Amino acid sequence: MMRQKIKQLVEKRITGEGMIETSIKGVSLFRVTQAIPCSPAVYDPTIIVILNGKKEAILEGERYIYDNSQYMCCTVSLPVEAGTPEASVDEPLLGVYISLNTKVMTELAIEMENTIGTIKQPKSSTQPQGLSLANWDDAFADALLRLLQLDGTSDASILGESRLRELYFAVLKGDAGISARRAFGVGNEIARSIDYLSVNLDKNVTIDNLASLVGMSRAVFHRKFKQATRMSPIQFMKSMRLNNAAMRIATGMNVSEAAMKVGYVSSSQFSREFKRMYGKSPKQWSHSTPLLELEAKIAH
Repeated sequence: MMRQKIKQLVEKRITGEGMIETSIKGVSLFRVTQAIPCSPAVYDPTIIVILNGKKEAILEGERYIYDNSQYMCCTVSLPVEAGTPEASVDEPLLGVYISLNTKVMTELAIEMENTIGTIKQPKSSTQPQGLSLANWDDAFADALLRLLQLDGTSDASILGESRLRELYFAVLKGDAGISARRAFGVGNEIARSIDYLSVNLDKNVTIDNLASLVGMSRAVFHRKFKQATRMSPIQFMKSMRLNNAAMRIATGMNVSEAAMKVGYVSSSQFSREFKRMYGKSPKQWSHSTPLLELEAKIAH
């Protein structure tokens, strides 16, 4: 019943193709009526909720397909391939994009860890993956409904932050809670290293820099990093740079500027690595991605 109410709210709010911001900061709605093949993207810390249709993400060969039975929780920035391969006019993709405010998520995660009776994090040396699918539960559905009911009302500016906080709390207690609490609470070293890397893509960041930043040996950092992302740190850095560049090119940025934005000083090296990764030169890519601008907006 609650899911149907949420879907009806979103259908009334967005009737055309694309993505729109709501009156609640960090919350957007999207509607896609064309099939978009999976293509390079970067997921920032976010929740993506599907209300109609299916969405797809691929992380290092593992395919995540989700619909209105599960929401996607990404707790760290990740280079993925993402798309909406089955969207159509008759069966549009309809959903909600919710950015995770890292400051608020960290406050909640630490409060939960310090509160007697709250579910504790499992004592495990294994780093939870940064991308997971979570089943809806009543707490999540209720929090999402209450949040979206504010959109377009005068109450949004007053109650928006508190209801968004309520939704975050439902996520931390739900199926994605282990990954989210590890990313934002105590033991969030890998998440912090990814955050640092994400805002310094144009700089020469080394593995030793990242390991030192979080107080780990190179070997331990490498192991935990791969558990969380499925990639080695070097592979992750290259994928983040190239995926970011591909998204920029898809949204109209020229090739040389996109290369410089992600830290490449040699255009020829950028072109070689881009073609090796995607099977097309950057120029060929710029002429063959008219549908990818929308997917880039949803992903980022």
